[in-house]
Amino acid sequence: MILAWIGAALIGLSLGLLGSGGSILTVPVLVYLVGEPEKLAIAESLAIVGGISLVGAVPYALKRQIDWRSVLWFGVPGVVGTFLGAALSVYLSGVAQLLLFAAVMLLAAVMMFRPAKAQPEGQSAHTRSPVKIGAEGLGVGVLTGLVGVGGGFLIIPALVLLGGLPMSLAVGTSLLIIAAKSFVGFAKYVNVLAEHNLSVNWSLIAIFTVIGILGSLLGARVGKNISNDSLKRGFAAFLVVMGVYVLATNVPKVLNPAPAAEVHVRH
Repeated sequence: MILAWIGAALIGLSLGLLGSGGSILTVPVLVYLVGEPEKLAIAESLAIVGGISLVGAVPYALKRQIDWRSVLWFGVPGVVGTFLGAALSVYLSGVAQLLLFAAVMLLAAVMMFRPAKAQPEGQSAHTRSPVKIGAEGLGVGVLTGLVGVGGGFLIIPALVLLGGLPMSLAVGTSLLIIAAKSFVGFAKYVNVLAEHNLSVNWSLIAIFTVIGILGSLLGARVGKNISNDSLKRGFAAFLVVMGVYVLATNVPKVLNPAPAAEVHVRH
């Protein structure tokens, strides 16, 4: 379990360093280091990421670095989307969810490798579109419910480019939105898990959340001395490796008919 605790610390570190990315590590850590079933790992990841993100948002709230209007525009549709995604997850196998998750990891890596575009001054007022923000919030929410990622790597660019927020406001706003979406998704997943005769491991959630919070606090301090571009590229490279690994371990399960036959015999 030592590797699992190290993984929990890395989840918090990435949130503290980048303001996003922690949730995309949580499911692989729970599946490959802890040994949790896929659907259970996705549900537990939502509770863990929600707790870490909520605590991480507190300092931003105290400094008034949260845009509450964007929380409503993006967060409310995001919460609705997360609920829908969690409800739709009953129609997907755990392997299918992990394959979708791997695709999301590779998408996140591509977005992180791309250099950030400078925002021309005065453009934010024209790009602040509640409809566009709400639509992306809904889409990211569905993704959160399906594969258990908070979606910070999608939320922050949306808040900056569509919402016209400076990064100082986008990070804190994103953390609060991630927390709200994650908790709603987790609540829905409790019902989904019951249909699969699974129950969450509350002690695991608590330990991961505490370690992740401590890691995020450390990451926030360390991040002040490291180039944000270098951090993103390094994290993106790590996501590529993890995404390829998840694909390599799950694609054979889809292509090989033997596991399906075993499941049929059990039923």
